[in-house]
Amino acid sequence: MAADLELVRALSLRENGLATVSTVRADGTVHSSVVNAGVFEDPVTKAPGVAFAAMGGVKKLDLFRQAGHATVTFRRGWEWAAVQGSTHLIGPDDPDPDFDPAGLPRLLREVFIAATGTHDDWHEYDRVMAAERRVAVFVTANRISGNR
Repeated sequence: MAADLELVRALSLRENGLATVSTVRADGTVHSSVVNAGVFEDPVTKAPGVAFAAMGGVKKLDLFRQAGHATVTFRRGWEWAAVQGSTHLIGPDDPDPDFDPAGLPRLLREVFIAATGTHDDWHEYDRVMAAERRVAVFVTANRISGNR
């Protein structure tokens, strides 16, 4: 069976949204980190893929801006699936003319929920996300690979 977004969703849910995101540095080496991600449609392009929230000012955001692509890998035991594709950032430092910035708090909540997140105080969540200049990162599912 070919890997698809339903397998990605299942792995994400079984592993509490934990995934490894990788992109390339200017020197060709790979930069990787662990994020909470989930299957999510890009709100502007409507492209299917995965999304996560990143703290503003972190190195990986600079790399996404430069490289324009990333790979997000989900695994549970020996089962894995990777989503590879172009990146799209929406946040205070990455405005999109086709996205109303007033919708960012709700978008960050929806991305967090898609990555299996829950919160007892959404107003506090919104406050922290704004203070940290959080960015919604979307990776379009241009290619999905895995071992199933």
